[in-house]
Amino acid sequence: MNTSNSDTKHESAYYDEKAPSLNLEDGDLKRSLKSRHLSMIAIGGTIGTGLFLGSGGSIHTAGPGGALVAYALIGIMVFFLMTSLGEMAAYMPISGSFNTYASRFVDPALGFALGWNYWFSWSITVAVELAAASVIMSFWLPNFPSWVWSLVLLAIMIGFNALSVKGYGESEYWFALIKVLTVIVFIIVGIVFICTRKGDDAALYGPSNFTYGEAPFKDGVLGVVQVFLIAGFSFQGTEIVGVTAGESENPQRDVPRAVKQVFWRILLFYICAITVLGMIVRYDNPNLLSGDVESIAESPFTTVFKLIGFAPATHLMNAIVLLTLLSAGNSGVYAATRTLWVLANEDKAPKFLKRVSRNGIPLFALAFTALISCLSFATSLFGNQVVYNWLLNASGITGFIAWFGISVSHFRFRKAFVAQGNDIQQLPYRAMFYPFGPIFATILIIIVIVGQGYSAFTASPVDWIGLVASYLGLFIFIILYIGSM
Repeated sequence: MNTSNSDTKHESAYYDEKAPSLNLEDGDLKRSLKSRHLSMIAIGGTIGTGLFLGSGGSIHTAGPGGALVAYALIGIMVFFLMTSLGEMAAYMPISGSFNTYASRFVDPALGFALGWNYWFSWSITVAVELAAASVIMSFWLPNFPSWVWSLVLLAIMIGFNALSVKGYGESEYWFALIKVLTVIVFIIVGIVFICTRKGDDAALYGPSNFTYGEAPFKDGVLGVVQVFLIAGFSFQGTEIVGVTAGESENPQRDVPRAVKQVFWRILLFYICAITVLGMIVRYDNPNLLSGDVESIAESPFTTVFKLIGFAPATHLMNAIVLLTLLSAGNSGVYAATRTLWVLANEDKAPKFLKRVSRNGIPLFALAFTALISCLSFATSLFGNQVVYNWLLNASGITGFIAWFGISVSHFRFRKAFVAQGNDIQQLPYRAMFYPFGPIFATILIIIVIVGQGYSAFTASPVDWIGLVASYLGLFIFIILYIGSM
């Protein structure tokens, strides 16, 4: 395994299970995250607007059966990714781990590009969450300037992250818990609703919706492929549990525990929820087209609650989506800050970003991340949002690039570990189905990345601007990689 001088500074943290912090010259990160924090952080990364908003559009595009197949395939891929990440993170628990793993086991240039790619991804994502949250708030207070709410929410995110890592962990714990309860209630209430329908009314709900019209597979393989791309975005964020490993009280125990729960969460929250939704709302229902924040009043979850007779459904789902956006932004600030801090400690970013406060917070990295997110959000307020849309397009593919880095790094990590004469039984956690897992994940990720520009390429005439926008994030990553060689 290749090491560098910067890697040597982290060496004690890699192997010392009882180390309370990462002992670096500019300050310490504190190992304050408990097992329940890591579990809920992983859950919070799974449940988001992709489920609350995007699931309806997926059913409309591919039918209920097509949506289930697409989400199941992506879910399996994410499970393999998480086991790969879990094996490396349990053995070497460091914050912002993706770029460090890639630098050590693949190529320093790849680590550099992956680190900045991941930081950029979350910095822009935070801006997107701020813009979406301002739309939600305007639903209740339409005459109040929306940008004010975005600044308030950004201040809340910064506050949670600036207090302590435990403050971030606690906030994510409760955010995730509320989202979990919402999905569980939805599934239970939906099943009861389906089972209690009688007479002609019963024909409108239940398994028959899976054979209605073109269902279960609307547009066949093409429909599944289209949703396959969308589903990938829905699961982005699950990898944050790897970023938290460096601040976990007991990463050798807690990281594997969180990873093992990923598959069952995906099964319960996505597969069960989409199945119930597909049985209650037919794929050609126009309400399912409402897959964005601007039309949250007609989101699939809202539609189901209205059918059941729950009048405050619109306000409830607005509040849940607002909470989801706050949670995603909160995690985004954390992930970007820790990634930037590690880049600085590996001499891949300005040195001042290495500074850590007494309570273990990289405040300079946090402030810089918040500034870039704020500036990115500001581009959505001026002109015709051209700059904002290009930033959004550039960040769209970055999550898949980060996943690619995880799978490739794990494949190389295991090879290097065995080549040095080690026994895999020494690993605190071993990924299932190696080497099939990382190979399978890598192939699917490449398919998703290549397929980003499918709609632009098949348009008549070809949408060259859309094609460039689809791969802009990939172009930036390649430039970073070549530039650091």
